[in-house]
Amino acid sequence: MLLKRLFPRGIPPLWCPPLTHYTQEGRIDRVRIAAHLRHLSVHVKGFLIAGSTSDGWELTDEEFRELIEVGLEQAQKLDLYLLIGVFKAEALAAHQVLLQLVELIQSLTGESDPPKALIKARVCGFTVCAPRGQQVSQEEMQRGLVQILETGFPVALYQLPQVTENEIGVELLHSLSQRFSNFLYFKDSSGADRVVLSGKDLGGVFTMRGAEGDYVDWLKASGRGYDGFLLSSANSFAKQLDAILSEAVVSRADARKTSEQVSSIINETFDLVKGIRDGNSFANANKALDHFFAYGPEAEIIPGPRLHAGSKIPADIIRKTAEVLRRHGCMPMRGYV
Repeated sequence: MLLKRLFPRGIPPLWCPPLTHYTQEGRIDRVRIAAHLRHLSVHVKGFLIAGSTSDGWELTDEEFRELIEVGLEQAQKLDLYLLIGVFKAEALAAHQVLLQLVELIQSLTGESDPPKALIKARVCGFTVCAPRGQQVSQEEMQRGLVQILETGFPVALYQLPQVTENEIGVELLHSLSQRFSNFLYFKDSSGADRVVLSGKDLGGVFTMRGAEGDYVDWLKASGRGYDGFLLSSANSFAKQLDAILSEAVVSRADARKTSEQVSSIINETFDLVKGIRDGNSFANANKALDHFFAYGPEAEIIPGPRLHAGSKIPADIIRKTAEVLRRHGCMPMRGYV
């Protein structure tokens, strides 16, 4: 079975789309990204590189390749598993990028056999969304997604209506899960959770919730159907989310308390960044929070982190983020850099 080959020790239940950090000059900050992944790797073993929170929709081709190279390098050093985001508005473009990525991984690993190259690189799949557009029909989605799945490479389908302006239907996902054994993962960031709430059998596909809040209530242990999380909040609260996954089985009360704390911090920080025009709220809120986990309380007087567009998170938002962390007792004593 493909999943057994990719995950001999089992699929990690907690995944993170790591932030993409930039130098003051706007280049990919390899040193900071490595430090961030090292910090998270204590509690997170699965990462979605070049996801939405990683600025995957905004990166240039050069930045995308460099970020992938950093991820592959750190996966080897830190014993991590990687999903790679292949985010394009059209399925044909995503298909082409996926094939190029496989060639890159073959080149970097020195393995001519694609499955062996992926396993050696610790790449466990490629994440794709539905073709973008409100008018895209389920039939059009099917044609595009089938083209990608027919490559035979492991695939994660990502429900992201905030960007794609549509949703992959329950019946289509069910059909794809029955037809393709390489459809291994499904991430839903819609917040509507229509697929898992439908109770439709996806034939062993590993389901991950990407929407924030009320974490404990959405796990299979709580009767809701998700196998795990793939959350932007794991950039700052990996320890707490890891605890929720453990406590949900043995101590529901402790899990709920932790869940409520993280939910409150994330919701308050999301409200703070709503006025930022550049980037997306997932990345911006977590960059504001990560600023303190990186530098500790002193981060309040350090200029805010750079966004892909070149602007920085304003000082007043950094100050208010500090207030949120202090109010909830989560201000770190020292940073990881």
